[in-house]
Amino acid sequence: MQQWLFLSVAILGEVMATSALKASEGFSRLWPSLVVLAGYGTSFYFLSLTLKTIPVGMAYAIWSGAVVLLIALGAWLFFGQTPDTPAIVGVLLIVASVVVINLFSRMVSH
Repeated sequence: MQQWLFLSVAILGEVMATSALKASEGFSRLWPSLVVLAGYGTSFYFLSLTLKTIPVGMAYAIWSGAVVLLIALGAWLFFGQTPDTPAIVGVLLIVASVVVINLFSRMVSH
């Protein structure tokens, strides 16, 4: 169960870091730049802990799918970047691919 907590922390770290990238203005602003570095450092550290027990393909699929979904939602809610129909369909396809891997792939059980 702990590996799922680690993966969740990795996902949140990535979302935090990616969300702060715009505010860092090319790493020219100190505090947003530090948030980016801390977020990515946290994300990759906890992702590495996750990989001790969850196969890399599975962990990365969940990590990237969740990050894409959360970043798209955050961009919409906080930056006013309203997704159009192709963007919504694309994000839903990414989420669907993670579900398919989790439900039907033998990669999960290794």
